[in-house]
Formats: sequence, structure tokens, C-alpha cells
Amino acid sequence: MTDWKERIVSDADTLCGKPRIRGTRIGVEFVLDLLASGWTEAQILESYPHITQQDLQAVFAFVRDCMKDETFIMQAAAESGQMPA
Repeated sequence: MTDWKERIVSDADTLCGKPRIRGTRIGVEFVLDLLASGWTEAQILESYPHITQQDLQAVFAFVRDCMKDETFIMQAAAESGQMPA
């Protein structure tokens, strides 16, 4: 399993601090947008040959861990006005 912390980085000087694939200017959000638009992993890897399958796995692991983070869920609920019971 890929440790996303080795491949997903964030710094204020690149992409306004948004998480991105190390060594690139390809953001996690951009990869998710491609997938949501119907791109396959193969299409992404072919179009962006400087990223790897392990980079994509790191993106998925990063998102998974963000979704597991209860503070993320609580913040979303607070912003929507629907606090969990």
C-alpha cells in the first residue's frame, strides 16, 4: 500500500497550498476532477507521463484519510447547518 505522505505534499508557494503530487504542479483536486469527468486512470497516466500509478494510489489514499477524519465531517455538517445528533 502506498503511503500518501511520501507522495502528496502541500506548500504555500505552489498551487496556493493545495495538496499536490510531489515533484509536480498536479493537484489532488485536479486528478479528482479528471476522474469525475470520466477519465480513466490509464488516460491520466498517458496524458501526464510524469506521474505514476503509485502517485494515483497516493491521491486515493489521501482522499480516503481525509474522509475518515471526523473534523472534516463535523466542519461540513456545521457549514450546512446540520450538526449530527
